[in-house]
Order: sequence, then C-alpha cells, then structure tokens
Amino acid sequence: MALFVTFLLGIANFVLHKAVVESRHPLLDAVPGFFHLFGGRLGLLAEFALLLGALILVARGSVLWAGLYAGYSGVNALAAWLILSGKV
Repeated sequence: MALFVTFLLGIANFVLHKAVVESRHPLLDAVPGFFHLFGGRLGLLAEFALLLGALILVARGSVLWAGLYAGYSGVNALAAWLILSGKV
C-alpha cells in the first residue's frame, strides 16, 4: 500500500511541477539557470530521480521513506499552491 501511495504522490508532484513551470511565474527567474535547460525538463528529471529513489526504498520495506516522500510532496504542493494562486 505504501508503494502505491508513493507512486500516486509522485504523479501529483509531476503534475504540480509541470503546472508551475508552465505558469511562467516571475519567481522562476530566481531558479539556477541549469534548471531551465531542455525547456525545464531537467527539473522533471530531478523529480523523477527523487521518486525512483523513494520507490526503491519503499519497495525494500522502508515505511520511513514513504513518510519522508509524503512530507516532501506536502511541501511541494504548498509551494505550488502559493505560486499558482499568486500569493507569492
């Protein structure tokens, strides 16, 4: 179950990341230049690496990593909401 939830959180993180990148918010200009490489896809690659690592560790039985990834996803969702709603 933890593996499935982690996977779903990963999908949500990809959707949020893409929405923030496509918003062209002025805050994105403060992000280091290498994250803009390949049209912002380098950031998606980093997101994939985090998800893959979490999935591997959760598959090996580490519920702690499922919780840590859920916490990361929560912070990610909060940041995306702040950016997309114009509160930042």
